[in-house]
Amino acid sequence: MTTELFNLLSDIYFTMDKAWDAAAARYNFRCEGCEDNCCTSLFFHHSFIEKAFLLHGFEQIAPAIKEKAISRAGTYYTKTFAHGNTASKKMMCPLNQEGKCLIYAHRPMICRLHGLPHELHKPGSVPFKGPGCHAGFFEAHPYFPLDRTPFYKKMAAIEIQFRRETGKTGKIKETVAQMLLF
Repeated sequence: MTTELFNLLSDIYFTMDKAWDAAAARYNFRCEGCEDNCCTSLFFHHSFIEKAFLLHGFEQIAPAIKEKAISRAGTYYTKTFAHGNTASKKMMCPLNQEGKCLIYAHRPMICRLHGLPHELHKPGSVPFKGPGCHAGFFEAHPYFPLDRTPFYKKMAAIEIQFRRETGKTGKIKETVAQMLLF
């Protein structure tokens, strides 16, 4: 059944990528070469299905490359979380090798949606609007929202199914480095 959920997740990711590409085209935005690289941002991931999918992609990498990524994950974890320190230094994601994501097809949702102005509509609340990254100069363009709400809803539904099937409970709040190490 996990394969079926991975396929559903892949479909959602495909839709996310298309929506991101369409919004980026509206802004004439290309994500490349900026100093505020999202791969150096401290992102926490909150779903077990994404962790499982990321690890599934990671297992497909050659052993020597996996070993180096695990080493980078250890360094990342130590420097980021040692002595109660949380993210005082920006560090490259351990799955980024020479500017490329080793698990690009299996990268988490936040890696796919980051960078562009976006909205999130929570019931009973004013929509949250994120400005996008600094490299985009989005304020020079007419506002075109990337509404994350439908993706979050679909992700939540898949997460619920995954938890039922695997018996996972509780909360998850992990970086990519933590996912690789623990």
